[in-house]
Amino acid sequence: MIGLIVAFIVGIGLSITLTPVFIRFLVRNEFGQFIRQDGPTGHLTKRGTPTMGGVVFIFATVVAWLAGSLINGGVDWSSFLLVFLFVGLGVIGLLDDGIKIRKQRSLGLHAGAKIIGQLVIASLFAVGALYNPGDHDVAPASTTISFARPSGIDLMFLGFGVGVVFFLLWVNFLIAAWSNAVNLTDGLDGLATGASIFAFGAYMVIAYFQRIQACGGTLNVSACYETRDPLALAVFCAALVGALAGFLWWNASPAQIFMGDTGALALGGALAGLSILTNTQFLAVIIGGLFVAVTVSDVIQIGVFKMTGKRVFRMAPLHHHFELLGWKEVTIVIRFWLVAALFAAVGVGMFYAEWVSKL
Repeated sequence: MIGLIVAFIVGIGLSITLTPVFIRFLVRNEFGQFIRQDGPTGHLTKRGTPTMGGVVFIFATVVAWLAGSLINGGVDWSSFLLVFLFVGLGVIGLLDDGIKIRKQRSLGLHAGAKIIGQLVIASLFAVGALYNPGDHDVAPASTTISFARPSGIDLMFLGFGVGVVFFLLWVNFLIAAWSNAVNLTDGLDGLATGASIFAFGAYMVIAYFQRIQACGGTLNVSACYETRDPLALAVFCAALVGALAGFLWWNASPAQIFMGDTGALALGGALAGLSILTNTQFLAVIIGGLFVAVTVSDVIQIGVFKMTGKRVFRMAPLHHHFELLGWKEVTIVIRFWLVAALFAAVGVGMFYAEWVSKL
């Protein structure tokens, strides 16, 4: 527990103090956000707002995670893999943001280069998650499809070689889907940051509960969890929640800095990674329900428009629809935060209910 508290305090302390320093650096070098011409007209006033803020909370999270891990006895393989995924996707996002700023356009990295970069990072994470170094009974990831724990659907059913390929494809899909979902949600001041705090807060509770109910350390054998290094995953979540809370101080409306693709891709990757390492792949759809709803609204809009030439929403993703209905930005953000909190609470409740059902 002390490691979690330290990670949170270090994360929020570093983020809230380093963000204004980074803002001054970005302003001095004219690293400002490029605003799409086809978006809501009210967003044009945000042009030039410093972006790439994800750099700060990524750095703060890593330092805080290290501090909390050292207090708990050192860095372990599972959380190292998660940090690798988190930072790796953040670097891809940073390259994307940098090209947008340098060329003053809404498109950054070439789509092919971006996909290849994500594939490499996600595949290395997947391979590492199947590797089991040290004296442990289980690898960081299970090859089964999971809701709140590993299920009977094992991707290895066609043999090891084919199974590994299926697992790589599944992990790549999850990471790409969650990265895009967070990226789409990052369209209003503080929206994705606040929603992420609730999602990762939920995962902190889940991972810590898995630590308490770990197999070999609890009398509830029928309901125990074989999650590898759950305490370390909880420490990472505490560090990230703290770092995001500090960043939100400067990212809330009116935002003085945006997280950019740097932060959005990293957060999406971390959410996917946690769902894989805690064996809660489909439960994550509930915990991150706001991100899912925003993404689905975009898919519906595009699909219906291509088929009928008509729009379901005034503008997609969903938060822009409410903007065009006349809602104030801060109203949309606060209400979406409440929805995100509800999804996170329901997800934790379903996780606990599944545990109770096993007793």
